[in-house]
Formats: sequence, structure tokens, C-alpha cells
Amino acid sequence: MAGASRQLLLALAVVAVVALPAMVAGARPVSGGGFTVEGGVFCDTCQAGFETPATTTIAGAKVRVECRDRETEVVKFVADGVSDGQGKYKIYVAGEHETEICESVLVSSPLQSCSTPLAGRERSRIVLSHHNGVVSDRRFANNLGFVRNSALAGCAQIMKAYQQLDD
Repeated sequence: MAGASRQLLLALAVVAVVALPAMVAGARPVSGGGFTVEGGVFCDTCQAGFETPATTTIAGAKVRVECRDRETEVVKFVADGVSDGQGKYKIYVAGEHETEICESVLVSSPLQSCSTPLAGRERSRIVLSHHNGVVSDRRFANNLGFVRNSALAGCAQIMKAYQQLDD
């Protein structure tokens, strides 16, 4: 009986050392197939420089994902997309871009009254590599924004509320 127990323990040890890591590795999705970059586009209707309760989304805005070589700054990859009715976009990016700097970038707005890119919100860096511990192929970029030509009525009250919060 003791010999059988010893053989069983040995067999379990072999399974734990050999088979378990292979099973865990098999549970991970196959990487290298690409990514879906998701984000949103907004109009800064109060000219605040950030999103406020008066901020609106922009449908039909053109957005691009660009990947540049880290050293030469040469663009290596480009994919374009358009925001949907809720101002959201999804852009498929093929392949691995581990050695590149990738960003979601505003291209254009369909709104004449809100077509100037908002400084500091015209691009968002994203990591497009499966070699960083993130298992998912989905990547989320910060929202990108355009600023309205003139502030909407009611924005003064909104901005005043922000000033009161600072005091």
C-alpha cells in the first residue's frame, strides 16, 4: 500500500510540475493578433480645458491611431476611425507595437463650432503590446477633445462652481 501511495504522489508531482504550467499557458488568449483601441471624443463647450457637466460628445469625429519609432520618430503604423453617435470610437490595430510609441490622435471634427483641438487633450498615449502583463486585446485611450469657438450660455455658472470648490 505504501508503494502505491508513493507512486500516486510521484504522479501528482509530475502533473503539477509539467502539466499545470502548460494548462495555465493554454488558458491565456493567443497574443499577437492585434488590439482594439477604444475612446471617446468630446466638445469643451465651456472652454474650460477639461470635461464639465456641459460637455457634449461628438459623433462623426475622425480619430487616428499612430505608432512611431521610439528613436527616429518615423511613423510605422496608422489606422483611422470615426466616432459613433455617442462620440465613442473603436479602431483595430494589427500586430505588436512593443518598441513603438502609439497614440490616439484627433484628426477632425464635423462641427464647425467645435473644431479646434483642445491643447493637452488632442492625443492620448496607449500601450499596444501583449508583453506587459495585460491579457486583454482591448486598450482604452483617454477621451480626446475639441474646444468650442465660444462658450455656451450657462458656462459662467458652471465655472463659478469650480472656483468655489477651489476655495
